[in-house]
Amino acid sequence: MDERSSSAPHVVIELDEALRVTGWNRRAEQVFGVTAAEAHGKPVVELMPVSGDPSAWRDALTPDGETPRVRAVALPGREVLFEAWSQALRDGDGRVTGAALYGLDVTARAAAEKRCELERTVLGTLLDTLDISAWALDPDGVFLFQDGKAMREAGLRPHQFVGLNMFEVYANETGHAEVRTALAGEPVLGVQSETYGVHWMHWYIPVKNASDVALVGISLDVTDTKRNEVELRAKLDLIEKQQEVIRELSTPIIEVWDGVITLPIVGLIDSVRTAEIMDNLLQTVGRTRARFAILDLTGVEVVDTGTASHLINMIQAIRLLGAEGILTGIHPMIAQTIVALGVDLTHVAVFGKLRDALQHCIARLGRKRPVAPAAPAAGA
Repeated sequence: MDERSSSAPHVVIELDEALRVTGWNRRAEQVFGVTAAEAHGKPVVELMPVSGDPSAWRDALTPDGETPRVRAVALPGREVLFEAWSQALRDGDGRVTGAALYGLDVTARAAAEKRCELERTVLGTLLDTLDISAWALDPDGVFLFQDGKAMREAGLRPHQFVGLNMFEVYANETGHAEVRTALAGEPVLGVQSETYGVHWMHWYIPVKNASDVALVGISLDVTDTKRNEVELRAKLDLIEKQQEVIRELSTPIIEVWDGVITLPIVGLIDSVRTAEIMDNLLQTVGRTRARFAILDLTGVEVVDTGTASHLINMIQAIRLLGAEGILTGIHPMIAQTIVALGVDLTHVAVFGKLRDALQHCIARLGRKRPVAPAAPAAGA
């Protein structure tokens, strides 16, 4: 082996016609962990065994061996992926006297290629399955990559805008400031926009330590989510309106006589509902100039101490408007709660039935039912 082959940056191995080593350069020593002195005279298949192929190196003696091939060489404790090509050596009569192997340790390269292939598979699966569009820009905002299921469903072709400037393609769209911020190195997340009739949610991610790619963007199609949000908001608005109607129906204020209004309360009442009742009742008293306001509690069985206190306060507020508050239909449990509060009801009219309270109000008003005039006599 000459000096040039001995110091070559790639593996150089010389073999005789029996495939025994006659030359083994320094690079071969580094790759296979065997010195030239140890390798000399030994069969190459012992120094570089290929898993499952004991005759792997025999093609080195044929012209076909000149085509590069990658073989997995099984060494103690490790495996080397060796890409090699060969050249048959001949004497003056053209007879094959041996071969020269030239090769490279491509273990790291193969591992990197495998990782890249895996990453391409994962990325391709995500882009083909999820409702997203992935894209990349160079420092000037020129598209380097553009693909994804959501983009294709929006009517665009994969990589349709590659080579074009993003700020020119979407000159009439908003959001340029956020993209420029991300190009300057600051991530921008959760930007919303509407393009091609699609609602998008964007994430702009700066790429550091890359010579060409400055920004990776992920755009998620949130049209269905937006539609569901609008529908949900409409339903919530409807529910709120229905609840308002229910509240009004559950606490109707009825003018049962001139100057007399009644408020039949049904169901459970808490502090919030009591406050609404008080507000509606006081506004009605002020608007109708009512002299009496009857609170009928026949449909209420239980109130807490806070609600009972509010009811008493309501009676006092009615008195401040110049009207008289009257309680009817008090349930025994409510009576116990009021007593427990120590509330003085000596100045509050309380009746067992609504009819009794109404008779009391009519009597106080001093009015009687009008009597229809008698019909005139015939011939008068």
